[in-house]
Amino acid sequence: MTAPVRRSDAAPLLVGLRNTTAHDLWQRAARIRLEWLEYGLCTQPADKTTAERGLTAIYATMSRPRPRFEWVDSPAKALPMVDGLPTLDQLYGWVREPRPSGPPPLASALAMVVSRLRAALSAGVVHSDPELSPARRGKKKEPWPELPPFRALDAGVPLGVVLHQGVRGALHRSLATGFALRVRDALAEDGPVPVCWYGQQDVAWVAYYDVLRRLGLARYEPDALGQLGDWAAVARSCGWWWPGDDVCVVVERPETVHTEQWPGTSHDEVRLQRRGVRYRDGWYPMLT
Repeated sequence: MTAPVRRSDAAPLLVGLRNTTAHDLWQRAARIRLEWLEYGLCTQPADKTTAERGLTAIYATMSRPRPRFEWVDSPAKALPMVDGLPTLDQLYGWVREPRPSGPPPLASALAMVVSRLRAALSAGVVHSDPELSPARRGKKKEPWPELPPFRALDAGVPLGVVLHQGVRGALHRSLATGFALRVRDALAEDGPVPVCWYGQQDVAWVAYYDVLRRLGLARYEPDALGQLGDWAAVARSCGWWWPGDDVCVVVERPETVHTEQWPGTSHDEVRLQRRGVRYRDGWYPMLT
């Protein structure tokens, strides 16, 4: 990967923003966030060509050839096909001592790729990025409050923090906590589910760095920008996916999705209704 941009080099990005207020930038960010939320909740059939192209590029970052793709209509249908892939606890074993014998699973290498990519993207952000270095205020280094965006800006919360809370945090609550993890819990009744990536519900960090780029608050090196584009393409085109050495199991997007507003949140977060998702083979999880 090429060397990340230094923040001192990124100062010219701010030239075109001199007459743009933080409130204006937030309004633009909120519109982009809505675009990504719609991808996360999309029920159109998967764009298999785009998804396979993006996943093949992601495999290439690990020096792996194009896998064979197996498409299924629901996460439940995928489970028999991914038996033997590592669970989260098994994956954690590869970062602890003593490590298991033998080569690490592909999911371990993929997690490292994502970590390095996010670090490279963070290095291109013009302000201190709360994604990798949480912002604090005052001598006591307390976290900034989480308020509705305009109230937060008026109260002196930095724009970078508001963007992180209102894009990254809000999409994570809506699509990970409020959707994917609830479906995963329903799948895990008979035991741990192997590690997967959530496709359209993985958009939180992708959307966050996309927002910063489109607002002129970040400039990424070509390699990092290209990888971000690959992850964005996958998030826009398919559901969950399990990476294996030779086979990648990919889930179609749901057939129906019904959400409700999440009470007590500050950024228009949503969550699945109790029977709010049905997949194309008729499976629907009983959500708690």
